[in-house]
Amino acid sequence: MKSKELFKEFIQYVTLNIFGMIGLSCYILADTFFVSDGLGSTGLTALNLAIPIYSFIHGSGLMLGMGGATKYAIFRGQKENQNANRTFTNVICVAAVLAVLFLFTGVFLSEKMTSVLRADSEVFDMTKTYLQVILLFSPAFMMNDILICFVRNDGNPKLSMTALLIGSLSNIILDYIFIFPLKMGILGAVLATGLAPIISMCILAKHRYTKQNNFHLMKPEFTPGLTINIISLGIPSLITEVASGIVMIVFNFIILRLQGNIGVAAYGIVANLSLVVTSIYTGIAQGIQPITSRAYGYGKKDDIKKILKYAIITLLLISACIYSMFLLCSDPIAGAFNSEHNEELRQIAITGLKLYFTAVPFAGFNIILSTHFTSTEKALPAQAISLSRGFFIVIPMAFFLSYIWGMAGVWLSYPITEGMVCIMGMALYKRTCKLV
Repeated sequence: MKSKELFKEFIQYVTLNIFGMIGLSCYILADTFFVSDGLGSTGLTALNLAIPIYSFIHGSGLMLGMGGATKYAIFRGQKENQNANRTFTNVICVAAVLAVLFLFTGVFLSEKMTSVLRADSEVFDMTKTYLQVILLFSPAFMMNDILICFVRNDGNPKLSMTALLIGSLSNIILDYIFIFPLKMGILGAVLATGLAPIISMCILAKHRYTKQNNFHLMKPEFTPGLTINIISLGIPSLITEVASGIVMIVFNFIILRLQGNIGVAAYGIVANLSLVVTSIYTGIAQGIQPITSRAYGYGKKDDIKKILKYAIITLLLISACIYSMFLLCSDPIAGAFNSEHNEELRQIAITGLKLYFTAVPFAGFNIILSTHFTSTEKALPAQAISLSRGFFIVIPMAFFLSYIWGMAGVWLSYPITEGMVCIMGMALYKRTCKLV
């Protein structure tokens, strides 16, 4: 493909996916804003304690969606349409099994999970409600993630973006209606979030009736090799999401010890804004995935290298804008989520915004490089990056730095981790891809 045409396709896919992923992240950001405004710091604390479970559900959906859609795009590039449909069928079957597990957890184990998350008597009931309802909506979340990935890889990124944005807009509108006019509290917030993927799937259903639709369900047949390959390619996406949930749990434990519920509420502001920022980089990564996987299927190494170069330039430009915003506007940003005008919460959040988001260029590079490895069937380096930034470095770093510097150490553990993983990622790229 000519460079001009490749760049045009890159812009189309990446732009659409950035907007779509920002829309998806607004599921949680809308909850954060309306809960903080309607229920105060207590509601914000309950939301932040419960929200890691959403990361587990969303991560499972992305694991199957990204892993399956990557394999689907490679098979389509190799003209193996039967295997492409077999991939989609396997993904749906595995999703059904996971959905049953999540539903069981929601019905029978939500109270026990609330205790494990250390919700005290002040926030216990609200946390349990959010946990239980989000788990009951888990089939919708996972199926929406899967369909978005497959529709995007089936040459229809515009419809994927439209579905994400309409789903997110409906979430914001329903959040307002349920929390304020109907006064449903935390139940209203989680119901709005749960209905959003259902609305999104209604939009995605349009793809089935277009000429672009190339993936179909087949008679299920157990193909362990293909299933393992799909999961292996999707594991980095799962790790990224699950790790964010586990990191939030660990940070909550540390911050509860250092600053109590007010500290957790302040971290909730930073963490949920981080979801939006991360979604921008995820949008770039998911935008390059279909193009990279197709080029890999065709064996076009030069195109793969150009796509990665475009992505890195884009992430650097966006990172400069993002950090400038947090550096210059930290006070009004923190104030938007501080309806009670709590001065302690404001000070903790402002410091957190300025320190935590120094990580943005490193985090963006790590997310994009991990997806690049996945798109070219290099699962091990992708998993190494995801595991390092999600578990092996950030958690010990959080405990160590918080012991030395208190809350400042908590905030700095994230950028230091991402910087270390960035160096490791560049070494893996030079050694594994041999494209530079």
